Amino acid sequence: MLSPFDDYPIHASADPVTHPASSDPNHYDRYWFNGHQRDCELYFGASMGHYPVRNIVDAAFSVVWDGIEHSIFVSGAMPKDRATRVGPIRIEVIEPMRTIRYIVEPNEHRIACELTFSATTVAVEEPRQRRLSEVGVVLTDHTRMTQWGTWEGVISVDGQDLSVRSEQVPGARDRSWGVRPVGEQLSTLQQPIIPNVFWLWAPLHFDDRFTHLALHENPDGSRWLESALILDPLRGETAPWDKVGVRECQNLRYQLNWAPGRREITRADIWFDDPADGEVHIELTKAFTFRMRGIGYWHPYWAHGSMHGQLETGRDSIRLDDFDPRDFSSVHVQNVVTAKMGKHKGIGVLEQLHLGPHAPSGLTGFLDGYQPWTQRT
Repeated sequence: MLSPFDDYPIHASADPVTHPASSDPNHYDRYWFNGHQRDCELYFGASMGHYPVRNIVDAAFSVVWDGIEHSIFVSGAMPKDRATRVGPIRIEVIEPMRTIRYIVEPNEHRIACELTFSATTVAVEEPRQRRLSEVGVVLTDHTRMTQWGTWEGVISVDGQDLSVRSEQVPGARDRSWGVRPVGEQLSTLQQPIIPNVFWLWAPLHFDDRFTHLALHENPDGSRWLESALILDPLRGETAPWDKVGVRECQNLRYQLNWAPGRREITRADIWFDDPADGEVHIELTKAFTFRMRGIGYWHPYWAHGSMHGQLETGRDSIRLDDFDPRDFSSVHVQNVVTAKMGKHKGIGVLEQLHLGPHAPSGLTGFLDGYQPWTQRT
């Protein structure tokens, strides 16, 4: 089936662009964004995903304002031309990897925004994430592109407007695509797989540089993915897809101070070795926690790729203190953090997703919260 994209020289095979490489219903292609005010009074997250085999497109926008996580969700039939629009939400790529606009038009749920992301770094390709089940079935196989930037625009909730200024609100975005469990899973006779995940991800903004870490660990603490980076600001003459001004660092270490009874931090320390400056130590202090269900991650109703017919919209407004941190839908989080790296001060997020046991952290069971050693028997 042809689409407008077939008029561009972007084909990776003899098939039209709309033909997915896999008929796996877990095939997806997603935008994700966040923004956070430097005084930690504001956080917002945004997403949009296409699921070609399921013929679904969904999107969500969520803002933490006065201690409440407000979210709008939209899901519908995926347009054949892969338009980045569903219901009142749309994404406009003004200039690839430089300027992106995220818009939630006025709607009956009274959450709206018009926000423009301007890149402050090049985009980086993270290590590919590919995992197989014990019988060789692909569980996840995806690529993520991450980029730092600033935001400008306005957010409106229940008739109140909040101005967003680039000098006050940095943020990050990613694009990921491939195969990842989304929507209702197929029934099979294979033994059920209990997920085991230990994931840390932290894009941070400092005054004249940016840092990044990403890691996946097994239950025994061994790693199957890690990345630590220092990035310089994007220069005007640099193509944002070129790997310029990016230093790959080694020997990534961390120490997490856990909130008792939860699978999330109160503070954290990160170390890695920079080939230019030697050992780097970053101290992170949490301001508050954003629950990723607010933009569809494992939401009990609005989960990514779930079926909602031709078009459906909805809203949540939940106080941060009212979330149950041990509920499956609330365990995937982004902690808004202030950061200190020597003389440099910064802001960003530390994303956490921890399912199942993790021996180095003392986590046991599937969702059991952290318990101090003195309380373990």
